[in-house]
Formats: sequence, C-alpha cells, structure tokens
Amino acid sequence: MRKKFKVLIWKFYILSFKLILRWLPERTYVNLRYRWQVGRKLNLDNPKTFNEKLQWLKFYNRNPEYTKMVDKVDARKYVSERIGEKHIVPLLGVWNSFDEIDFNQLPNSFVLKCNHDSGSYVIVEDKKSFDAKKARKRINRALKRNFYYNGKEWPYKNVVPRVFAEERMGYVELDYRFFCFAGEVKFIEVFIDGVTNRRVNLYTPDWQYMPVRHQYPNAPEYTVCKPNNLNEMINVASKLSENIPFLRVDLWSIDGSIYFNELTFFPNGGFGDFSPQEWDKTIGEYLNLLKTTNS
Repeated sequence: MRKKFKVLIWKFYILSFKLILRWLPERTYVNLRYRWQVGRKLNLDNPKTFNEKLQWLKFYNRNPEYTKMVDKVDARKYVSERIGEKHIVPLLGVWNSFDEIDFNQLPNSFVLKCNHDSGSYVIVEDKKSFDAKKARKRINRALKRNFYYNGKEWPYKNVVPRVFAEERMGYVELDYRFFCFAGEVKFIEVFIDGVTNRRVNLYTPDWQYMPVRHQYPNAPEYTVCKPNNLNEMINVASKLSENIPFLRVDLWSIDGSIYFNELTFFPNGGFGDFSPQEWDKTIGEYLNLLKTTNS
C-alpha cells in the first residue's frame, strides 16, 4: 500500500511538472528541455548538431503549409499531388469524435487513427469482436491532446483533431523512415518489432548498415534485407521532401507496393539521443540552414 502511494505521488509530481512546463514560452521550454534531455546547452546562434538545427528550424522556418503536411488527413492531398494516389492507403471516413463513427458503414477489418499526433491508432481485425469501449477511451483521450505542447513542434499547434479510418492493407513488418535533406535521402531508419520491443537500425541509401543508435536500441544481429523497391522508395521520399530543409518521410512496403505513412519535421522533437554522440554533429552537417527562409 505504501509503495502504491509513493507511485501515485510520483505520477502526480511528474504530471504537475509537465503542466507547468507546457505553459512556458517556447524558447524557455525548448532550452530547458534540451539541456535536460540532450545534456548540453542549446546553441541557436550557431547550431552545429542535427538536434540543434532542428530546434533552430522550429523558430525560423515556419511555412504555414507544414501544418497541413503533419495532418494525416490533409497530408494525403499534398502526397497524392506529388507521387500519385496509388501510394495512398484508401480512406474510409473522417469524424470529429469516436461516437460519430457509424461502424455499420465500415468493413470488418480496418485501422482507426488520429490525424494530429503520433501513435494513437487502433487496429480492428474483426469489428464484431473488437473492444469498442477500450478503443473509444484511447481515441477520445488522444483527441483532447494537443501534440504541440509535447515538444513545441509548432506545425501541430493548429491541427484540428479528428479520427479517421483507413483500409487495413495487410501485415506491416517494417517501418521505413527516410531522412531527407533538401530532397536528398541521406540515411534510412528501419523500425523493427513496432512498439512492443522497439529497435531501430540505420542504413545508407545503398543499404550499408550504420553502427549508430538513434533514440532507440539498434539490432546489429538482425539482418534487414534490402527492399527490392528501395530505389523507388528513395525516389518517392525525394519528391515529397523537395525544397524542404529537412523532412522525414515514413513509408511502408506491402507486397511490393509503396504506401505513404506520415511526414515528420522534428524527429523525437529534436531531442533524440545519438550514440556515438558525434553522429549528432555528423548528421547535422547534412542540414544546410543557409538556404532556409522563414516563410
């Protein structure tokens, strides 16, 4: 009983701390969190590392179009105009709340997602037997959350939260995340084992393993075969990130077909850990801020 009480007190303390932090001015919050999470003082006057440059972009590269690009519903138009609708997972419906969903109009299997954040999804394998109460709680909780406050990633601030349904395209074994610098893919993160035992391997565009850990443990013992359609995926990612200082393009490869997942401007909020640490600076050299304008 005493142990549970201590846990509750600790959770209350953490929640209170987060609530206080979220109302701090953007620069104050970013500087404090960067110092706490990255372990170094943030240099916005002369940024050198990848994480520092991502923080710089938060303040000095505010293109209004970025808000549409991080909205998982609105982004579909941006993507289809550049790479074609064949790369878009079919949309089954969009609603303002979970209770608006008419499940009678949906197929037996589908995926529910929120458009405004990361990770809030529900895979429905059989709508006759899935736990609707649990799904409602998960989705409605996510709809109340403004993802902007998590890391002051301004594109999310004015995204109107919605829930939408997509066709379930089959088993997605790996997530491919292309790190693009002004339209050029410099390296690829491959997420292994999803969210249950998340591990990430990094590869060069010619599929050479990179001995780098970025935020999550890597798995050098795990052989990730080079995708047969890698060149096509790189081409897709390049088109979607053209003329943008930095953009992470997330794609799926399902039965040889390429599907768009999401676009991210600030991976890990710009607070991601690198090991060896010097890779933060090495990757930062790919990001040229001189060509950046504050739109």
